[in-house]
Amino acid sequence: MEIFKIRRNLSDAGCDESQIEHFLKMEQEKDRQAQYRLLSQHRASLLEELHQEQYKIDCLDYMVYTMQKEEKN
Repeated sequence: MEIFKIRRNLSDAGCDESQIEHFLKMEQEKDRQAQYRLLSQHRASLLEELHQEQYKIDCLDYMVYTMQKEEKN
């Protein structure tokens, strides 16, 4: 894979510059297992953020539901 494409993809995926540089170093060293670990860790981090944001949305939805229920009574 071209360096430019790797950088762009990792950046689009939310990796910071140090993660990108680390990944590229592993690319030069042909250390695929370390690359897979880095990608997996970043994915897990993004998934945790997603769950936290989903919880916030659920809280807002519950508040709207409760308010609408009170209006009906």
